[in-house]
Amino acid sequence: MATLYEQDVYAWALEQAELLRAGKLNKLDLEHLAEEIESMGKSERRALIHQLNRLLIHLLKWDHQPERRSRSWRLTIQDAQIKVNRLLKDNPSLKASLPELMNEAYDDARRAAAIETDREPQEFPEHCLYNFEEAMRFQPSEH
Repeated sequence: MATLYEQDVYAWALEQAELLRAGKLNKLDLEHLAEEIESMGKSERRALIHQLNRLLIHLLKWDHQPERRSRSWRLTIQDAQIKVNRLLKDNPSLKASLPELMNEAYDDARRAAAIETDREPQEFPEHCLYNFEEAMRFQPSEH
């Protein structure tokens, strides 16, 4: 017979919260609770990688296609920087992993920038030329 967790995660989550608040710790679904808590942490990590990826794609495009620079690219760079800062404010422990996360995001950004610019991935540096601080300080100008 399927458990509430398998049938309706939302209802299960509400039930678990109610049990926690009532102090009924012996009735908690500890295995699934641990799994869900771990999943929440991974979700925050993925969200940060996604925003770093957006930032790096547009920095690569900015550097490799100066003739196509646009207001849209500037806004995307600034938006990604804002969202990265927000994610780090909410999850400061992720700061310790920034070099690794930048590398992970760069691998995907390099491929995406190649597709978006109709270039070969080898035309972009194999390793990220921007460290985190440089990427976050970058302020694209009008021209």
